[in-house]
This record gives sequence, C-alpha cells and structure tokens, in this order.
Amino acid sequence: MTDSRGPQPQYEGYATGPLPGEREPAPAQASGPYHPPQAYPSPAGGTQGGRPQGTQGGAQASRRPRTGARTTPRTRKARLRVAKADPWSVMKVSFLLSIALGICTVVASAVLWMVMDAMGVFSTVGGTISEATGSNEGNGFDLQSFLSLPRVLIFTSVIAVIDVVLATALATLGSFIYNLSAGFVGGIELTLAEDE
Repeated sequence: MTDSRGPQPQYEGYATGPLPGEREPAPAQASGPYHPPQAYPSPAGGTQGGRPQGTQGGAQASRRPRTGARTTPRTRKARLRVAKADPWSVMKVSFLLSIALGICTVVASAVLWMVMDAMGVFSTVGGTISEATGSNEGNGFDLQSFLSLPRVLIFTSVIAVIDVVLATALATLGSFIYNLSAGFVGGIELTLAEDE
C-alpha cells in the first residue's frame, strides 16, 4: 500500500527548537518604573480628576489617589437560619449540662449547711422549736437531728438526679417541637458579624 497524500509538512518548531526548560529567559525590559496595564488609556493632553495630566519623558504622570476614598474595611455580616436542631446532640449536651448543674447544687447545699451550722442557726432555731413542741413527757421536735448533713446531702442528691432526668427529657422534646415549628415558619434567623 502506498501513501498517496504526498509530502507532509514538518513541524520544525517542535523538532529543532529547545524544550521549555532549556529556553533562555526573555530579555529584561527597559529599566524604569513599572506601569500596570490600564483598561482605558487616558488621553495625552486630557485631564483626570479635574487636574491637567502631564508627561515626563513620554510616560504618563502617576495618578493621585482620591482623598475621599474609604480606607476602613467593612465588617462582613452573614444572615443565617437555624433550620433544624439534631435531637441526639441536644440530648447529649443537655445531659452533660444538667449533670454539672446537679453537682453544683449538691456542693452549694453542703457549703450552705456548713455556713449555717457555724453561725449557730440550727442550734438556736432547734432549741426554740423543741421548747415550743415539748411537753412534760417528751423533749419535742429535734431539728438538728432532722437536718443533719448526711440527710441534707441525700435529699439534695435525689433532687439533682430528678433534675438531670427531667432537663434531658424536656430539652430533647423541645428540639423535636422546634424542628416541627421550623418546618412551618423557617426557624430562628441569626445575623453573624466577622470580628475585625
């Protein structure tokens, strides 16, 4: 089979020319100040900003910045919407926060009991109540034994456990209710600003 297309042109630029890494760098431009490219070249004898524009050695005079230009950066703001609250994440966060609140409640009640005992509140109030409720056959109601520290801590711990269960359940239920209402009204809108 013979080639009937005839002689084909040779691409000598690729065959004999240097590779891109072997090329010599382009000659540097004439030394002088750098002038960035402009979209619309100004006329040679025209005016710019109400002032005549002169030339020095064929080059344009440098532009003067406007004095009324804004120099302070604007704070960026974004308007976002809370479209859905994940019930599982709400339950975890509310559980941890209610545990922390329960621990604070137990510690605060213990500190308050110690302060009141050091001030003599229980002995004074207990003596008054025992005298008021006492009779010839008995001594009356003993407030100090009823409000002892272990009994107060047990009662406070029970209250804290109930608080943990109720707060976790109510927060999770609240996230479900929020998701239902956000489907109708769109949810809560927040405006966030970037801190400069």
